[in-house]
Amino acid sequence: MKNMILLLISLSFPLFMQAQPAWSKSQQEVQQTVVGFFAAISNRDSVDLKGHCTADIVLFENGSIWNLDTLVNKTIRLNTAADFKRTNAFDFINTTVDRKTAWVTYNLRSEMTRNGKIMSVHWMETVIVVKEKKGWKVKLLHSTLIKRS
Repeated sequence: MKNMILLLISLSFPLFMQAQPAWSKSQQEVQQTVVGFFAAISNRDSVDLKGHCTADIVLFENGSIWNLDTLVNKTIRLNTAADFKRTNAFDFINTTVDRKTAWVTYNLRSEMTRNGKIMSVHWMETVIVVKEKKGWKVKLLHSTLIKRS
């Protein structure tokens, strides 16, 4: 009997380790803000992108500091390849919501096609999101490049 119980416990242990957290409604709203932010970049939609950001957003990207104008310029205006396509996949690690401020940590894997070339990039990122009158907005984003291929 003891062996049977130990066997059942050992077989079920990996299932518990792989379970995804059950995100609350507010955590999901914050995560959707992050997803929407990157969807706007993928769609090269500066109006939508600005709608997901605070006016004073700061991005720490590969050792550079960007503001909203830099973000729009580098991700949309200078991104003119006719065949551009970007898909994003998120693995949310932690999302903490405290009244009108939230912290989100995630892995972002993006595949981009530009000028016939396909590139895959993996970042680990932390975002601070604040609640404004029209919903959650990205205020700060810190990006760490993990792998580019």
